Amino acid sequence: MKNFYITTTLPYVNADPHIGFALEIIQADAIARYKKISGYDVCFNFGTDEHGLKIYRKAQETHKTPQAFCDEYARKFSLLKDALNLSYTNFVRTTDKYHIEAAREFWLRCLANGDIYKKNYAIKYCVGCELEKTDSELINGLCQIHPNLKLEIIDEENYFFRFSKYQKPLLSLYEKNPSFVLPKIRLNEIYKFVKQGLEDFSISRLKTKMPWGIEVPNDSDHVMYVWFDALINYVSTIGWPKNQKQFSKWWPVTQIAGKDNLRQQSAMWQAMLLSANLPNSQQILIHGFITSDGRKMSKSLGNVVNPFDLVKKYGTDPIRYYLLSEIPTFDDGNFSEKIFKEIYNADLANGLGNLIARVAKLSQNLQFKFDKPEFSPEFIKILNNFELNKGMTLIWNKIRNLDLYINHHEPWKIKDNLELAKILQPAVAQILNIAFELQPFLPSTSQKILAQFLASKITVQPPLFPRLN
Repeated sequence: MKNFYITTTLPYVNADPHIGFALEIIQADAIARYKKISGYDVCFNFGTDEHGLKIYRKAQETHKTPQAFCDEYARKFSLLKDALNLSYTNFVRTTDKYHIEAAREFWLRCLANGDIYKKNYAIKYCVGCELEKTDSELINGLCQIHPNLKLEIIDEENYFFRFSKYQKPLLSLYEKNPSFVLPKIRLNEIYKFVKQGLEDFSISRLKTKMPWGIEVPNDSDHVMYVWFDALINYVSTIGWPKNQKQFSKWWPVTQIAGKDNLRQQSAMWQAMLLSANLPNSQQILIHGFITSDGRKMSKSLGNVVNPFDLVKKYGTDPIRYYLLSEIPTFDDGNFSEKIFKEIYNADLANGLGNLIARVAKLSQNLQFKFDKPEFSPEFIKILNNFELNKGMTLIWNKIRNLDLYINHHEPWKIKDNLELAKILQPAVAQILNIAFELQPFLPSTSQKILAQFLASKITVQPPLFPRLN
């Protein structure tokens, strides 16, 4: 069996899950499901990033130990599995013992390769990004992504990673693999960033100032910088370094990340892999932001939407539908509850739901025999390019065309069952095709439709999507 490994980034556990991350993990889930249906053995990784200054301060604010704080919030993220109907196979926490051991071994390999050294430095630091910021990245002296947070000055002795050493290998990686980062605009962006020259980056913090992290091997005065530690989850979760057989089965990985993670995933992490003498990732898929009134949704801005609340109110598949169809896979998209309701009624209640109800009612006294549904060549091409919203558009075009077919032939006027079956046979076949292609996107809905129309007798079922008022 062919193997496919996909991972999301790891969200910080400094606040409740929000719809911006729900977008990322639902995209990953749709791809994982598509690959599994296509015959792949799939490893789908998700988890929580639990070290760093943001989490340490949040734990202090709530008068909890950092570990107790992380345990509480990691559980909240694990509940997304049921709420969003996710098929992930791995849930990694960066406080897990096996991950800590892997991070230390990774450090030692980079050190042995001559890529870790110590020096004094002073930088402007955004706690929201957990990244240093140059003046050219700032607007009015503030981080573009977290303008509500005041930049901090860090002035201390740290360990550094020799990022500058990997400029040419990274450029070569991008040049030899023109689809290494999707969409192309993001590949061009990271190529330009690397070509301008790379500066070595700090990979440790003084324990006296920030004790919540993985202790640096052979130096108890320092803990690892959160980004260095967290990125290693992509290999630790599949057994590296102890289980080489399992690691070799799954690696390299396809990664999904937001555009604010472009530098970390497609440059910093790739350089780290080269330093540790490990193969680079397979591919990096970069999605956009979900905006609200033109502003990025983020925990720090306080304008996030809770996915658990939406699911409780509207159900899982409607939320999956909106995020996969209305948010462009590789670009920004807007979310508002008002627009959501309009699209729910138009596409789900009046569109798919009404079509299924009509055809089921017309077919309930008839019998059909069909071949097993398969993905269409056009659908395969779209999904192999990870263009999820285009895949949804293709399916909904089939739904609209089938509605036109039904309206044109007016089967409700036909009294003869043989003639009626002749009209409805292609309609039911197309419904099975639609349901089959819906599996990666709306798994629960697709299974209901397949069960209804593949039964020995088609029966009328309750509405898939009752209209919203």
